[in-house]
Amino acid sequence: MHTLPPSIKSVKNAGLALTPQRLVQVIHVMLVAILVCAVIAMSENKWPAASVLSALASLLLIAIWLAKTSRVEGAAKVVVITMTCAMGMMSYLFDGIYDAAVCAFPAIMIFAAMFVTRRFFLTLLLLIFAILTMVVVANLTGWHINVTSPVSFASLVNVVAILGATSFFVWKLASDLRQALALLETENDRIREALTHIDTLAHNDALTGLPNRLLARARFEQAVDLSKRSNERIAVIYLDLDNFKTVNDSLGHAAGDTLLCEVAKRLKNTVRTSDTVSRQGGDEFLIVIAGQADQESVATVAVKIIELLTAPFQINGMEISATCSLGVALYPDDGNDFDSLLKHADIAMYKAKDCGRNGFRFYDAEMNTNVIEHLHLISGIRSALLKHEFKLHYQPQFDLRTGQIVGAEALIRWQNPELGIIPPSKFIPVAERSGQIHEIGAWVITEACRQTKEWQEAGLQKFVTAVNLSPVQFRRDNIERDLMNALDVSGLHASFLELELTESLLIVDSTQISPLLKRLRSMGIHLSIDDFGTGYSNLGYLSRFEVERLKIDQSFIRRMIENPQDEGIVRAIIEMAHSLRLEVVAEGVENQAALTRLQELGCEFGQGYHWSPALPPDEFFKFVSNHSVGNVSEQD
Repeated sequence: MHTLPPSIKSVKNAGLALTPQRLVQVIHVMLVAILVCAVIAMSENKWPAASVLSALASLLLIAIWLAKTSRVEGAAKVVVITMTCAMGMMSYLFDGIYDAAVCAFPAIMIFAAMFVTRRFFLTLLLLIFAILTMVVVANLTGWHINVTSPVSFASLVNVVAILGATSFFVWKLASDLRQALALLETENDRIREALTHIDTLAHNDALTGLPNRLLARARFEQAVDLSKRSNERIAVIYLDLDNFKTVNDSLGHAAGDTLLCEVAKRLKNTVRTSDTVSRQGGDEFLIVIAGQADQESVATVAVKIIELLTAPFQINGMEISATCSLGVALYPDDGNDFDSLLKHADIAMYKAKDCGRNGFRFYDAEMNTNVIEHLHLISGIRSALLKHEFKLHYQPQFDLRTGQIVGAEALIRWQNPELGIIPPSKFIPVAERSGQIHEIGAWVITEACRQTKEWQEAGLQKFVTAVNLSPVQFRRDNIERDLMNALDVSGLHASFLELELTESLLIVDSTQISPLLKRLRSMGIHLSIDDFGTGYSNLGYLSRFEVERLKIDQSFIRRMIENPQDEGIVRAIIEMAHSLRLEVVAEGVENQAALTRLQELGCEFGQGYHWSPALPPDEFFKFVSNHSVGNVSEQD
């Protein structure tokens, strides 16, 4: 940071601060001028004047001492008083108000105005007026008559000494002022640069240099003013990089920052100079494109952006592919202000991600309705848990060889007071995304165990209840604790509980899930694969995990009578399961024809509307009471 020299560093009492060095210089010059005048007075035998001048010179020596001891203000006052008295005395003794000494009074006043207080300055001005008035009154009254001396070399020396001292002081003062002004101008330039930099930081992203949201908003508002005249649309495109977290986690944040900068460069080169590319934060960018006639022209821009970013990036010697998802909102179709369009473009972007990523979607009102419904479901789930709105219904499972009921699958239902029954397909995905599936899953396990134990005590002895578990539940460490707590609280033996797992869970998290499943099997809990045939259908994980059953997805069962290909899939699954010594459960058995064919193919178990839908606990108990319950497995 620039600093001012000591002579002009601060302002005090409306005057520049005077340094000791500068004051000593001025006093030395004044001292020389007074001594010259004293010598002239002695040469002309004007001993009184010479004595007074010598006394004043001694006072200047005192001022020099004060200045060198850093008592600058006191020294300045001594100098001002001394010079005023010296010049006043010379005008009184010599040529009166016509004396050359009077010329020094303006310089003295300048000095006083710059370096002493206002009160002292006014006092000094009154003193000078008093001195001049006294000289004039003395001449007018005859008390003291100043006779103008003839011009001589001595007069010239006096004038030169006084003007020289005055000129030296004025020159030094002017030099200090010029230097101060130059440094102030430099400081002003620095401040202007700092303000420009601050403005840049306030309106631009520090990493990429792109405009930030604040500047994007201002550019959008400018575009709106222009569009009102041309009656054209403005496209707000929200861009999010797909799987950017993987780059940060694998290569480090420095590589991630480099990738963001490269993406920013490509985006700037994609659009026109009149368009605005801004970074919203993280891996999210916003593009404001004005002058668009219709969706087709905006789609062309979106496709161009996607294609441009699809080309690999060279980051730290590695090729990195960065796909993106785009959401597009149009002004004025989708909103009349920046915030609304930004929100709608964001919603459309997430829709593009849900549809497979590396694509774009235009906003429509239904998306916003879905988002609002999503938020209502999140808050509703929390309330439903507190108000006990969730219920479990149970669908019986039959042994296709004996016709006996051997178990049940627990299926959750949400009875909302306002919306009625909300199906699991609607609220379970929301619960998984919001993290509330953990509380729901824990409740389902606890309630299923409690109800099964209650049925056993009522006479349904060898009865296994199957519970569906979400893959999200296994991402926390408390799933095993939830199961053990539910069994302990209910008193149910683990062999009467079956967990239905998804193929995706076993494939993606096999290294983490395998030890857990082994511990659960050692407790006696049964394991089955739900909806088999719709996922990976990989034989590898079936051999690694101790699953006992495969549940064929109901879509194949329902079509197997009319569609030979579906029947072929069912036959293949049954044969594969038997070769691996696994039992097979057919879901969605709705008619006698399907049941007969499954029995012919050797399927062991089934469930579906052919027998019964999922029933509330009381109705399920009545249904089972009318059938004999067989043994599916012995208690460990």
